[in-house]
Amino acid sequence: MISVITVNFNQKEELKRTIKSVVSQTYENIEFIVVDAASSDGSVDVIKKYKDKMQKWVSEPDEGIYDGMNKGIEMATGDWIVFMNSG
Repeated sequence: MISVITVNFNQKEELKRTIKSVVSQTYENIEFIVVDAASSDGSVDVIKKYKDKMQKWVSEPDEGIYDGMNKGIEMATGDWIVFMNSG
């Protein structure tokens, strides 16, 4: 399994494009994880719209992009981890 982790902060439109890209893949053995840093631009609404296409997601304050990436790693269960950040 491949864990695809998307880290986001206030990138609503870019997040939407990234989610669409990941969920349109034909390879089925993907665990999709979105880590949002408590965005205030409507990103959480985008996440909720596509939540049925994700295995895990969280939206909470963090200490920056690397903290968000580490949160994603902690949630991942795949044999491989790929970061596909919003945008």
